[in-house]
Amino acid sequence: MKNTQVMQSMSIVWLSIFMLGITMMSCNSKKEQQLPTIGKSVALFDYFSYKGNDDFYISNPLSGEDYFYNPILPGWYSDPSVCTNGEGDYFLVTSTFTYFPGVPIFHSKDLVNWKQIGHVLNRASQLVNMEGQKVSGGIFAPAISYNPYNKTYYMVTTNVGAGNFFVKTQDPFGEWSEPVMLPEVGGIDPSFFFDEDGKAYIVNNDEAPDNKPEYSGHRTIRIQEFDVKADKTIGPRKILVNKGAQPADKPIWIEGPHLYKINGKYFLMSAEGGTGNWHSEVIFRGDSPMGKFLPWKNNPILTQRHLNSDRPNSVTCAGHADLIQTKEGDWWAVFLACRPINNQFENLGRETFMMPVKWSEDGFPYMTQGDDLVPMIVKREGAKRDTTVTYGNFELIENFDSPVLDMPWMTLRTSASDLYSLSETPGYLTLKCADISATEKKTPAFVCRRLQHHKFECATRMLFNPSDDKEMAGMLLFKDETHQYFLAINRDSLGKCITLQKVGELGTELLVRQDIREEIKVIDLKIISEGNYYNFYYSLMDGNWELLHKNVDASYLSTSIAGGFTGTTIGLYATSEK
Repeated sequence: MKNTQVMQSMSIVWLSIFMLGITMMSCNSKKEQQLPTIGKSVALFDYFSYKGNDDFYISNPLSGEDYFYNPILPGWYSDPSVCTNGEGDYFLVTSTFTYFPGVPIFHSKDLVNWKQIGHVLNRASQLVNMEGQKVSGGIFAPAISYNPYNKTYYMVTTNVGAGNFFVKTQDPFGEWSEPVMLPEVGGIDPSFFFDEDGKAYIVNNDEAPDNKPEYSGHRTIRIQEFDVKADKTIGPRKILVNKGAQPADKPIWIEGPHLYKINGKYFLMSAEGGTGNWHSEVIFRGDSPMGKFLPWKNNPILTQRHLNSDRPNSVTCAGHADLIQTKEGDWWAVFLACRPINNQFENLGRETFMMPVKWSEDGFPYMTQGDDLVPMIVKREGAKRDTTVTYGNFELIENFDSPVLDMPWMTLRTSASDLYSLSETPGYLTLKCADISATEKKTPAFVCRRLQHHKFECATRMLFNPSDDKEMAGMLLFKDETHQYFLAINRDSLGKCITLQKVGELGTELLVRQDIREEIKVIDLKIISEGNYYNFYYSLMDGNWELLHKNVDASYLSTSIAGGFTGTTIGLYATSEK
């Protein structure tokens, strides 16, 4: 991340370096230089800053360099899957739904220090039919696997608008192949398994037997052999699990399956209970990849659903796990879970957690049993946390000095390359006032990042002069098409103004309006989250922040209110479509 400065709050040394860098930057700020010409119907963004300030990290500093925080990927990084090449390299991917690029991929040497190395799906040809899909459509539950027989990495996933497909590469740091469709594999959440004898299989969530569900959420896990040389499925499809671990209880949404061979036995692990508070992970064991698979008597192997909801620093919705054995021989699990603030709601989406795997006396892996808590602080013996970890309170500043966006930045459905530019006005992000709104299932001029903290401060400097009463630009908090807060500069019958708008299912509600002078072309915008609510500020280049509106309900952007599978994103937005 060449053009992004990152500070970890737990490092005094890096804090000093960062503050020195900020001081030096302010001396040569673009603010002090001659301002560029503001083109018609475009907004220029000078910088974007983000600073996390969550209470837990402040109150619970890590006590040693071999400790790490959960979640390891904070913010909306859901449906994690992990693999290794057996030589000490670990690769992790997560879902992106209708955001572009698709499926971020992270690399680690020790499971503690993760670095994003790119996106698996970074071309339009790999992400088809995205337009018209809602934000929670698109790419579901990617699963990454390594086949040692051909030294190839596979990522298989579901595109809700196109079907199940996979891509592959022998260099996960580079480009991945074009999609290979799997028309015989129905349902969602496919996953590869490469056996020791060279055979390969795909397991996935599918319909109830004969497409006749006995109740809502009745699903199956199925398997089919895969021909590695021909890149296609072969042979019959077989049901491995019908309903779930305890069929008499009518379990719902058995999904996200992974198959492993451990100590001569085959283990089938799946999520169960849906993606909400009843989420869990269950496991089965058999003597062959084709079954028969029997459930463990002490399922689920991971859940927090039965615990007191008033417990401090609660972790909920734990499930959708994947297992990994390290080069040293120990086992770990990555999985998704949520962190509701004050046990009420969360805006961060489903995040990626990691914890060690235990083994029962009868030979089953598990993460929690009984009242075991998902830990917020974990120790991994022998690992050494570095200064660029992805968790904890951190601060970043994006100066838009690079010709390409940094990896965490996203757009909706397509690359939006015709709507933004980093070269048109060097040192600035240029956004066109597109005639597309973020309420549409299209590609707006919206460049965004995930929220990663309950409490945060985010700011930008914008150069913008709306030419009519349709053009607006500013900062957008975005959950989905009908749940947004837009801090904008625009123009109405009374003149130029700054407004805060609440976007909902029935349209847009103006929460506050403030006149600004016509000659004002440059304005700073800031959003401060206190967890339960947001405060919105502006500054007219005089260094003084003015409060525009306070105590705006943050729960409006939460999954509990809006639904869906994603977390909230924040970013820079321009439109001419009201």
